[in-house]
Amino acid sequence: MNSTSRVARTAVVAGTVMALAAGLAACGKSLEEKGGGKGNGGGKGEIVVGSAGFTESKVLAEIYSRILDDAGYHARVQTLANRELYEPALEKGQIDVVPEYASTLAEFLNAKKNGPKAKPVASGDIDKSVAALKALAEPRGLKVLAVGRATDQNAFAVTKEFAAQYKLKTLSDLGRSQQKIKLASGEECETRVFCKPGLEKTYGIDIAALDPKGVGTPQAKQAVKDGTDQLVLTTTTDATLDNFGLVLLEDDKKLQNADNVLPVVNAKRAGDKEIETALGKLTSVLTTEDLINLNRKVDAERLKPADVAQAYLESKGLVKK
Repeated sequence: MNSTSRVARTAVVAGTVMALAAGLAACGKSLEEKGGGKGNGGGKGEIVVGSAGFTESKVLAEIYSRILDDAGYHARVQTLANRELYEPALEKGQIDVVPEYASTLAEFLNAKKNGPKAKPVASGDIDKSVAALKALAEPRGLKVLAVGRATDQNAFAVTKEFAAQYKLKTLSDLGRSQQKIKLASGEECETRVFCKPGLEKTYGIDIAALDPKGVGTPQAKQAVKDGTDQLVLTTTTDATLDNFGLVLLEDDKKLQNADNVLPVVNAKRAGDKEIETALGKLTSVLTTEDLINLNRKVDAERLKPADVAQAYLESKGLVKK
C-alpha cells in the first residue's frame, strides 16, 4: 500500500464525486443494456473490477481482472478515489467486485448502518471480524468471499538505531522504555483509537506530540530518520521502510484490527461459484510479503500496476503465459 492508502480508504474527495458518479452511471447503463455481467461478450460476460486510488488496490484490481479474464470473463478495471464512492457502486452493480480489507470494510458498513459512533464490530480476531462483515454486507446485496493470509494494517516504525538503543521489538517495549515520543502521522491520529489514544492506553507510550505529516508519507519517514520524530504511523505493507532505515515494532497486544485482504462482490451480478473459485486461487497464495513486493515494484521501481500484476500471476502459475 502506498503512503496515502490508509487515508484514501476513508477520506471523501468531494471535488471528484460528480464526475465519477456520472462515469459510473454511464458504466451501469452499458452493463444493463448488455443484460448484466454474464452471458454476453467476452465468453462468460463482462466483469467490472473496482479499484481505489492507491497503489496496492490498483495492483490487486489488475490481478483480479487478469484472473477473471483467464477464467473466461471479459474483465476491466474501474478506478475510483475511495470507499465512499466504490462501495455504493458495488451495491448498485455498477462495479462487480473489489479487493477489500476485512475490518476496514466492516467498520465502514457498521458506521453506514448504525452511525459514526456505533460500537466497533471488528477486532484483531480475523474470524470474528469477517463474521461481522458478512452480517453487514449480505443485507446490502454483497457477498464476502474467502479471506486469505495477506494483511495490510496500521503499523508503527522507528529507526533501527533507536530500536537497538532501547532494545525495542514490540510496542510494549516502547512503552516500557518511558521515552517521550513525537509521532509522525495524520492529523486524525489525535482521536483515532488505533493511534494516539490506543498507544497511550494499551501500551503506555508517552506521546508527547504529533507531527502531522501524513500516514507513511516520505516526509513522515524522513522526519523519523532525521531524529525530528521518533515514531511514524505507516502500514504493514510499506515497501520503502528500508530506504529510511526504519523497522516496524510488533503490535503484540493487537491494538490494530485484523485487516486481511479478501474479495467482495455484488452477489446478484458476480456471486456465482466460478468467480469465487477463480479469485479463491489468488486468495489462497497471496501473502503480506507479496503485497510488500508488489507495492515496491510500483512505488520504488516505477513499473505499471498491470505489468506487475501479470508478472506476479505468471510467477505463481495462476494464469497462462
